[in-house]
Amino acid sequence: MDTGEKRYYSVREVADMFNVNISKLRYYEKEFPTLSPKKNRSGDRIYTKAEIDHLREILDLVENRGFKLQGAREFINKKQTAQQESHKLLDRLREIREFMVDLRDKLDQ
Repeated sequence: MDTGEKRYYSVREVADMFNVNISKLRYYEKEFPTLSPKKNRSGDRIYTKAEIDHLREILDLVENRGFKLQGAREFINKKQTAQQESHKLLDRLREIREFMVDLRDKLDQ
């Protein structure tokens, strides 16, 4: 069941992954409220795989695609809003499907 991947990564490991300074990671935490790694008992930041993926997206937008910080924040917020709306729509469609299946089963009886 263990895939060999770690569950948590230290801030140093993450900084080394992306070849950036730790201070840059802290700066992005302040600039992007959606990036918020937890802290362990000693107060050190620890990143999950999801947070690392989110950081990868932020770095790609800012460093590779030429977004300014404000533009990257807006892009991420719009993307998250669209995902939330998609989830709501899918949930509603599942409810409708459930209703239709129940209705079909009742008509078949």
